[in-house]
Amino acid sequence: MSTDKEAVQKKIEELEASMNEADFWTDKQRAQAIVKEIQDLKAKLSGFGKYDKGNAVITIFSGAGGDDAEDFSGILFHMYQKFCDTKGFDTGIIHQNKNDHGGFRNVTFSVNGKNLPAGRQGAYGILKNESGVHRLVRISPFNAKKLRHTSFSLVEVIPEFKKADESDLVISPNDLKIEFARSGGPGGQNVNKRETAVRIVHIPTNIAVHVDTERSQEQNRSLAMSLLHGKLYKLEENKRKSAEQGMYISKTTDIEWGNQIRSYVMHPYKMVKDHRTEVETSDIESVLEEGKLDEFIEAEKSL
Repeated sequence: MSTDKEAVQKKIEELEASMNEADFWTDKQRAQAIVKEIQDLKAKLSGFGKYDKGNAVITIFSGAGGDDAEDFSGILFHMYQKFCDTKGFDTGIIHQNKNDHGGFRNVTFSVNGKNLPAGRQGAYGILKNESGVHRLVRISPFNAKKLRHTSFSLVEVIPEFKKADESDLVISPNDLKIEFARSGGPGGQNVNKRETAVRIVHIPTNIAVHVDTERSQEQNRSLAMSLLHGKLYKLEENKRKSAEQGMYISKTTDIEWGNQIRSYVMHPYKMVKDHRTEVETSDIESVLEEGKLDEFIEAEKSL
């Protein structure tokens, strides 16, 4: 065991010993902070955090490119569905904003694993490094002149937060703006006359979540809070990663050229290339149509 691991293990033992003190739970806030520190240290010791073993929530946002970008978001959605099928993960749509061509302005879906073998990473651990801007180059099917077009979509992967996990990241009610609306069906038709759809904005970060798939307002609100916890956790994780690397990485807000982590090129040649790991393949059909992402995801583990 390395010196660093020994130091972490020693710190865990010291903190766990403090939990046996008679007045440990007198200061509830301090006690919860110590429990969280123990969890974080154990996660560091095991090589991956506890959320890596759990489920994931993925959102795909369309960027520059109009119909092409929204179509690309649909392609990415189906690519991840195929990948999840091969790994034994179930997927379910949480929220979608679909266009008239089968594409998505944005789509949020869950990725859940059942009866996974002991020690195997869950959906979040496997897919978390898929977060970032993805770029597609092809002859546009929406352009009568058949010109080459570049589209961008942003993929965001966050851990699924269960009710029991929410104490890991406390959100003040004063920091929330909560809005209710009617759940809308295709074409804007109301499928529910009561205001069951929920939108929550975290005011300090301006992070917003929207859920309208559940039957009741309370169910949608509970799921929305879980999503918000996941997004804020991801934000903090990125900050920690930046600090460990000794540099500052701003949050990607521009879904456009120069920010992409992976390119999918259909014309004038065929290639999928990850710009972080330099892994590439010319078999673009197997990637987009069959969800064969293993080569890319394995290389991402070093990120």
